[in-house]
Amino acid sequence: MKKLKIIWDAIIPNNPVLIISIGLCSVIAVSNSVQSALLMTFAFALVQIPSNIIVSSIRKITPNEIRVPIFVTVIAAFTTIAALISEAYFNAIYQIIKLYILLVVVNCIIIGRAEAYAYHNGIFDSFLDGVGNTIGYGLVLLAIAIVREFIGKGSLAGIQLMPDSYQPMLLMVLPPAGFIMIGILTGAIETYLRNKEGKK
Repeated sequence: MKKLKIIWDAIIPNNPVLIISIGLCSVIAVSNSVQSALLMTFAFALVQIPSNIIVSSIRKITPNEIRVPIFVTVIAAFTTIAALISEAYFNAIYQIIKLYILLVVVNCIIIGRAEAYAYHNGIFDSFLDGVGNTIGYGLVLLAIAIVREFIGKGSLAGIQLMPDSYQPMLLMVLPPAGFIMIGILTGAIETYLRNKEGKK
């Protein structure tokens, strides 16, 4: 149960986007399309999970004074791998969001988890933390993308669902809609956590 709690804490109580409010730039930018959201989550996973593992595995031999440059170097290596894989297998979508995939190297969530968790905990726990943060990040990204693409384009994952007579709400594919959705989801999760706390 303790191990599962590590994952759960990263998904809901300490969700990196909705609770800690970091990494918002990529969320706003790529959440107007389900396909973009899925690729970004895939790339995020390819960086977050192995970076946590490597940082944890070398934490005892990492000099405290230069730990952040070392973290960034590790993250940069996996970001390059993620970008190359995305370009090779999902090139059409990659060309649309490649800037944000490349910027994963400075994503506050990944650097933050390396500093706050992986550097202070064992390899397996750090792996679980990486999985939890990936799930938490991905679920938020996908939830926002589904709403924004469906209302803003009348489609899901590029598949047109609404009839030709449907008038898309173009605001939904613009950045302000991303902030609105994050606000709604943050309010919902905060309400859930407060109600859960009140029942204890």
